[in-house]
Amino acid sequence: PHAGPVESKNEAAMSELVPEPRQKPVVPMKPMGINANLLGYIGIDTIIEQMRKKTMKTGFDFNIMVVGQSGLGKSTLVNTLFKSQVSRKSSGWNREEKIPKTVEIKAIGHVIEEGGVKMKLTVIDTPGFGDQINNENCWEPIEKYINEQYEKFLKEEVNIARKKRIPDTRVHCCLYFISPTGHSLRPLDLEFMKHLSKVVNIIPVIAKADTMTLEEKTEFKQRVRKELEVNGIEFYPQKEFDEDLDDKTENDKIRQESMPFAVVGSDKEYQVNGKRVLGRKTPWGIIEVENLTHCEFALLRDFVIRTHLQDLKEVTHNIHYETYRAKRLNDNGGLPPMAAETEENHESNL
Repeated sequence: PHAGPVESKNEAAMSELVPEPRQKPVVPMKPMGINANLLGYIGIDTIIEQMRKKTMKTGFDFNIMVVGQSGLGKSTLVNTLFKSQVSRKSSGWNREEKIPKTVEIKAIGHVIEEGGVKMKLTVIDTPGFGDQINNENCWEPIEKYINEQYEKFLKEEVNIARKKRIPDTRVHCCLYFISPTGHSLRPLDLEFMKHLSKVVNIIPVIAKADTMTLEEKTEFKQRVRKELEVNGIEFYPQKEFDEDLDDKTENDKIRQESMPFAVVGSDKEYQVNGKRVLGRKTPWGIIEVENLTHCEFALLRDFVIRTHLQDLKEVTHNIHYETYRAKRLNDNGGLPPMAAETEENHESNL
C-alpha cells in the first residue's frame, strides 16, 4: 500500500524523459517531369555551338612521339598521317647526320589548319633509340623527357599568377614502331613498353608491313598481342579507362582485332585507275597506303585523329598527369619549389 505514490512519481518522471513523437517531415512534391516539353524555344542547344566557337578561336594542342629503330619509316609515317612534311627529317634534316651515340629527343612544332580548325602539332622524334650494340636503359632519356613535360605543366599550374591557358607540351600519344621480323617482340620492345606504358599512351605499330605476306602479318599480330598480354603490358586504349558500354565495345574490337596496327607509310602519289593515291611502287604493283586490303594505315589514322584524339588528351591529363602530380606533391610534402625568378615575380605582384 505504501509503494503506490512512489510508482506514480516514477511514471511521471519517465513520461517527462520520453520525447514527444516527432512530426514527419513534409515530403516536397515531386518535380514535374525533367524531360517535360518546353512551351517554347529557349536556346539550350546553342551551348554546343558556343563551345565550338570558343575552341575554334583557341585551337588545339597535340603532341605525338615516335619511337623505334632507325629505318622503320617513322618520319614517313608521320608525314603520311598528317599529309604534310611534319617530321624531323622533312624539316631540314642533313643526310650526312650520323646516328647519335645516345638517345636524343628532337621536337618540331607546326601549325596545321583544316576547315578553319587550327592544331598546334608537335612531333617528338627519338633518334638513336635501339640503334646501339648495348641498348641497356636506352628508354630512360625518353621517360625523363615525358616527366619533364609533366613537371613543366605542374610548375605553371601551381604559380600564384598563372597563365590563363597553360602551354601544353605533354606527350599525348607515343607510336611505338615494332620491327616486322615475323617472329616475336625483342626484349628491348618489352622493356620499353613495360616502363613507359605507366606514364604515356602507347600505341604499338608494326612498321613496313609490306615486307610480310598477309598470313605472316596476321600471325605476327596475334603473337605480339599474346606477348603483350603475358607480360602484363597495357597499351592504349587501356581497359580500365573505358567509361561506358559503348566505349568498351568499340575499344574491345580495336584491342582484339586491330592492335598492333600493321602499316605502310608513303608521301609519294601514284596514278591508280585514274585516281591519285598515296602509295609505294614495287616491281609487282603499287601498294596503296589508304587501301584497307593492302595495309591498316587508314585504321590507324582514323583511330589517332578522327575518333580518339580528344580521348588521348583526356587520358594524358586525367590519368598520367594526375598520377605524376599526386606523386610529386606527396614526395615534396606540398607544392614543388619555385625558381628564384618566379618567386621574385610573385613578390613584385604582391
